[in-house]
Amino acid sequence: MRFGQWIGLFALVVSLYILWQIRQVVLVVFASIVLATVLNQFVLFLQKFRIKRGLAIAISFSLLLIIIASFLALIAPQIVDQLQQFTDFAPNALERMRTWNNWLQNAIPDQLLENIRGLRTLTQGLQSWLNQLVNNFFALLSRSLNIVLTLLLFLVLTIMLLTDPAPYRQGFILLFPAFYRPRVSEILSECETSLVGWIKGTLLTMCLIACLSYVGLLILGVRLPLVNALLAGLLEFIPNVGPTLSLIPPLLLALLDAPWKAAAVVALYFGIQQVESLIIVPLVMKSQVSLLPAVTILSVVIFAQFFGFLGLFLAIPLVIVFQICIKEILVKDILNNWQGNTISKRQLKNEDNGSANRTLEGSTVGARSDTKE
Repeated sequence: MRFGQWIGLFALVVSLYILWQIRQVVLVVFASIVLATVLNQFVLFLQKFRIKRGLAIAISFSLLLIIIASFLALIAPQIVDQLQQFTDFAPNALERMRTWNNWLQNAIPDQLLENIRGLRTLTQGLQSWLNQLVNNFFALLSRSLNIVLTLLLFLVLTIMLLTDPAPYRQGFILLFPAFYRPRVSEILSECETSLVGWIKGTLLTMCLIACLSYVGLLILGVRLPLVNALLAGLLEFIPNVGPTLSLIPPLLLALLDAPWKAAAVVALYFGIQQVESLIIVPLVMKSQVSLLPAVTILSVVIFAQFFGFLGLFLAIPLVIVFQICIKEILVKDILNNWQGNTISKRQLKNEDNGSANRTLEGSTVGARSDTKE
């Protein structure tokens, strides 16, 4: 490698190290890009009615804030009331779980009990978690302030990107060679279309799942139906993994009442997931990029491991962008145009004929030398 190539490699390593150190900020920027891309579609729709872009942006954010405020005004009091109910019966629930745990320890043989040690540590883990939540109040407050500052940064970046997205797009495209810039623009447009379609479909699916879960839990008489339904709707943002996690709280609450109610909750959530996969997703997710289930689960686990809570919720948008880049850049532009040093059939035939002629000449010369002798 030449000296310039070593410099380039060193700059690449340093850049990757810096990006890794500020990975949380990079994820916030990516989330701002996703939200700005979605809102830009509504702004462009308003501009068709000869509304100036600045006024269209103000209308878009005003409608978004009104929807959020209305949702909180209608739902927040009920959530607070149900959370208060949870704090009231939580000690009784823990005591009942301890009673069941003691009964299981006396009823189940010791050898079998050692194989299911999780029953012994379940109530202890819940109790320690509640104690840590109370003792670490100031740490929780500090994290809440960090969340608020991150949210403000997210909103400011979204407004800046939405106000004039062209310079940012052109600046990113200029990072590539001149001959490849039109192709980069096409790839960015495809990413935009896929992300917008995925966001629209996901939001509609979340609302439908929350409504179905609320009605089902209300019919079954499970405690805290609104909180569990909202949790099911929010976790629907994480495909495959989210629906499984949303089953745990209502299942535990139903198990405190009666075993049959817990089985009914499992059947309810299983039925909702079947309705989602067979009816809702085919109708809503027409423009969504198809992702393999194994790829989805691995991406959620990997991004959550490396980037934490924010990576968990941004895993699918990141995978959508990565999949489009791999398909368009690596597969179409590189691998499909890869031309190696292939040998044609005619060249192979000529080489075979040449080797045969050389063998024949060698045998003829050998026969002549034997005759002379």
